[in-house]
Amino acid sequence: MVRFKNRYVLCEVVSEDPRCRQCIEDRTLGLAVRDAIARLHGDYGLACCSISFTGTIRTCQKFLIQYNRTQLLRLLQNCTTEGEERQCIQKSLLSCFLTEEQSQSGDEDDGTETD
Repeated sequence: MVRFKNRYVLCEVVSEDPRCRQCIEDRTLGLAVRDAIARLHGDYGLACCSISFTGTIRTCQKFLIQYNRTQLLRLLQNCTTEGEERQCIQKSLLSCFLTEEQSQSGDEDDGTETD
């Protein structure tokens, strides 16, 4: 997977009154840019510009990769042949699929008529 990164936003503040430029703070300008991005690009655009959001996703991905490696090793440690390994992996994968719950009571209509 290729990640697309844009790291910098360059803007120029143009003011008719030169004294006004001295009053502008970095934080105020940054918040104004973020508000404009949120208005133009919505939540997704704002999330793409948030540094901490991207780091959180990457940290979760690293944790899940490590967790899955340890779970796979635990699953396969008692297997002695390649056939057993294949069966263990297949059983593990099949246990992850959602299955439709079967009716516990036999009184539901199954489409057949009885006399």
